[in-house]
Amino acid sequence: MKQLQKAPIDEFKTHFRGEVLLPDNAVYDEVRHIWNAMIDRKPALVARCTSPEDVAHAVEFARKHNLIVSIRGGGHNIAGNAVCDGGLMIDLSLMKNVQVAPNVRQATVEPGCTLADFDKAAQVHGLATPLGINSTTGVAGLTLGGGFGWLSRKYGMTADNLLSADVVTADGRQVRASESENADLFWGLRGGGGNFGIVTSFQFQLHPVGPDVLSGLIVFPFDQAKSVLTQFAHFTKTMPDELNVWSVTRKAPPLPFLPENVHGKEIVALALCYAGDPAEGKKLLEPLRGFGTAHGEHIGVQPYCAWQQAFDPLLTPGARNYWKSHNFSQLNDDTIAVILEYAAKLPSPQCEIFIGTIGGQTARVAPGAMAYSSRDANYVMNVHGRWDSPAEDERCIAWAREFFTKSQPFASGGAYINFLTQEETDRIAFAYGATYNRLVELKKKYDPTNFFRMNQNIKPI
Repeated sequence: MKQLQKAPIDEFKTHFRGEVLLPDNAVYDEVRHIWNAMIDRKPALVARCTSPEDVAHAVEFARKHNLIVSIRGGGHNIAGNAVCDGGLMIDLSLMKNVQVAPNVRQATVEPGCTLADFDKAAQVHGLATPLGINSTTGVAGLTLGGGFGWLSRKYGMTADNLLSADVVTADGRQVRASESENADLFWGLRGGGGNFGIVTSFQFQLHPVGPDVLSGLIVFPFDQAKSVLTQFAHFTKTMPDELNVWSVTRKAPPLPFLPENVHGKEIVALALCYAGDPAEGKKLLEPLRGFGTAHGEHIGVQPYCAWQQAFDPLLTPGARNYWKSHNFSQLNDDTIAVILEYAAKLPSPQCEIFIGTIGGQTARVAPGAMAYSSRDANYVMNVHGRWDSPAEDERCIAWAREFFTKSQPFASGGAYINFLTQEETDRIAFAYGATYNRLVELKKKYDPTNFFRMNQNIKPI
């Protein structure tokens, strides 16, 4: 850990309106811990910002003292880039204000907000923007990596709905990025991760959603999984943009609508959300029930915010998590066969293979329109390894890696940057594809010394 003298820290505090935590502070450990329990790093100090000016002061302090910097928004990133060893952790989690302008369907969101914070404020007005599926996820990291969820087929990626951003750059300047101001930076922020600066405010386009949506689960026995996934692959090719259906293969959690003898057994579940008139949605989802003989289902009209939080109990902080991910333009028989092979040998009750369906509006944006370029990705598959004990690390990680390797021949180009682990630096250029060289040039302009490098790093070389 880098040793800092008391005098410069005291001087920093005089210009910093937030809280500065050192390792002996009572809440230091609480703040440095993040969602993925596999990450255990100890910054030399933590700057808990309350304003863009705090962020700029923290950047200047780190530059002056040659400190490695990490930026924490929601602290949910699988790679654990929110926290560094021996450097300065810039913590934005106290900056949680959301302002909604319903007349123009826009929202201004600070970088410490979670999906739950954003959804709650927007849904007061029956509005939303596409976000993820776990309400404790941070809006900032999600957006900067592209972002997708239940509404993406209808309204695009999260980054597609970003209108502008206020940014603190590596030299401590505060700038605005939009289509009309610093347009090159705006291009890079929409998918380029935290490589170009620290966003202190996001402005989003909102859309009429809810406040109630038709949503829920249909759970089928695993011995019907081949038939279910094959029909899922066909159905999702032609379903309307308002409907989204995802698949999950895992061991059944103790859901109240499932028979007790199913709990803990392998299952395949279809999760769905219809962003339109529920009566129309009920007609559209009826074919799903014919995919097999279900163990049970729980589908109905419920608040959009409730559906956004439905998977939170399966994604609580404190577990050990390891992910591997591919994009797919289609799900063919070979892909489904590999999914079934590895779903049949899940190494932990919490492990799962999920296929998030996107396409629709996400595919109608030109690949070069912004840093996120994987517009041919109709499906994003996440091999989600999750377990509790370090003793299980080797077994669970091996399972995820083997599945990833065996399914790779069927994947399309690119990768979802938010799902890359800390070891996957060799996949960064592949993830961005055709936009990577432009991102390198942008990095040279806005961060030539690679000051922001605790991320899926785009090196300025």
